[in-house]
Amino acid sequence: MKFERDAGMATLVDDVTWDVVVIGGGATGLGTAVDAALRGYKTLLVEQADFAKGTSSRSTKLVHGGVRYLAQGDIALVYEALKERGLLFKNAPHLVKEQEFIIPCYSWFSKLQYLAGLKFYDLLAGKGGFKHSAFLSADEVIAAIPTLDGKGLVGGVRYSDGQFDDARLAINLAQTCAEHGGTLINYMKVTGLLRTGKKVNGIKATDLETGREFSIKGRAIINATGVFVDEILRMDIPGGRPLVRPSQGVHLVLDKSFLNGESALMIPKTSDGRVLFAVPWHGSLLLGTTDTPLNEHSLEPVALEKEIDFILTTANQYLAKKPKRSDVLSVFAGLRPLAASNNGSGATKEISRSHKLIVSASGLITITGGKWTTYRKMAEDVVDKAIEIAGLQAQSCRSKTVNIHGYAINIAEGPLAVYGSDADGIQNIITDDPSMGDVLLKGHAVTKAEVLWSTRNEMARSVEDILARRLRVLFLDAKAAILMAPVVAGVMAAELGYSKEWEIEQVADFKTLANRYLLTPFYPEIDKNVTNRIAV
Repeated sequence: MKFERDAGMATLVDDVTWDVVVIGGGATGLGTAVDAALRGYKTLLVEQADFAKGTSSRSTKLVHGGVRYLAQGDIALVYEALKERGLLFKNAPHLVKEQEFIIPCYSWFSKLQYLAGLKFYDLLAGKGGFKHSAFLSADEVIAAIPTLDGKGLVGGVRYSDGQFDDARLAINLAQTCAEHGGTLINYMKVTGLLRTGKKVNGIKATDLETGREFSIKGRAIINATGVFVDEILRMDIPGGRPLVRPSQGVHLVLDKSFLNGESALMIPKTSDGRVLFAVPWHGSLLLGTTDTPLNEHSLEPVALEKEIDFILTTANQYLAKKPKRSDVLSVFAGLRPLAASNNGSGATKEISRSHKLIVSASGLITITGGKWTTYRKMAEDVVDKAIEIAGLQAQSCRSKTVNIHGYAINIAEGPLAVYGSDADGIQNIITDDPSMGDVLLKGHAVTKAEVLWSTRNEMARSVEDILARRLRVLFLDAKAAILMAPVVAGVMAAELGYSKEWEIEQVADFKTLANRYLLTPFYPEIDKNVTNRIAV
């Protein structure tokens, strides 16, 4: 199946019954669709917005076992996640990289304590291709992180984990699914469930681009909508008890000079009981995260002032170069779907503390909880359950050994490295039309060719899709993203055949959105200090 929206829409005909229908285009939903397609099932995934629009593009960008879970004694969860880390490292080497972390230690006891725990972490990981943990002297710590405040420092502990681009992996998973026969459609919102008697046998959905409504039949219906799972569950059982309560995690992005090195900093104890990471990512520095329970959820959660203050205050306790609010290039918030208990009713199968699999009396299958690192295992579990519940012909899971789209090894470093094997396609666009090699904004490496590539080949439908989840600029530098928006809209409109009015509306909508990622609103039309940055 071609990974192209119009081609996907053409498959939605009345007389088709899908083997597996997945609701939700985040990490879990995409992983489930990949797993089902690899087993040969006729698979459809629908997503109400863009792929990875919500939680799955807003992580700390780590593929890891979870050092803090080890401290909590959850060895089984850490072992499972480390095993999955190794598989991702093997199957998507263009996206998953080894990242060195340093824990600064201010007492000899803490130095011994952390090293002992991380040696056990190494043992659980086995032969995963990552360097083992080790002691560092105070001088070695400062050499690796020159901006660390060295007062009272006795040394540190070094360990390695994985780092990735979450939204880029999401797109590559969608492409992998399509390459193996699956169909994926974004901007398709589920509005109801179809039934035969008391059993769910399909979905009602609306194409948000045209308003057209569809009735789609499926043998197995899987609810993989993250923090939105309760909305789908209420379509099955109105007034049912909520299954999840969202918890918000916030990240701040700064210039890389605040860490001034390639090693990441892990602060193991903060005032809210979490760890805090300072991680180099795409040439910037990512600080986070928080853990704030909320009573509501949205596709665009907003950082609370107390979360911003907490991150800055904690970072200032450790960094000699103190970040201020005015230094923040972007702030983004994501919601974790924390799985609630089900009071021992027997309707819930708790696979692990990391995720839950629920089968309703109607046959609706819901998967919730978990994290990016374990997405593949979650998908395997839910497809196994779908085979059982829907009576599908049993097929073994294949996702452990299948390369993810873009797979490439020994790729040269550079702006296009994250595209893996697709980098050649982008370069070919520039060869055919050298103007496509123009950057979107002076001082930034992203080009018009990448916009055109994502519009043609990655199902990007809006300026936001490009700047937030294909190029990641909104998450790295929201002001720069605002300045790039008109150029992006122009390239997209030319490719899709859209009007000048569409361009104007897209740019206006994106400016409104992007200002939610800034601590101080930015309007380039009245800020003459930045006009010289615009690419010509």
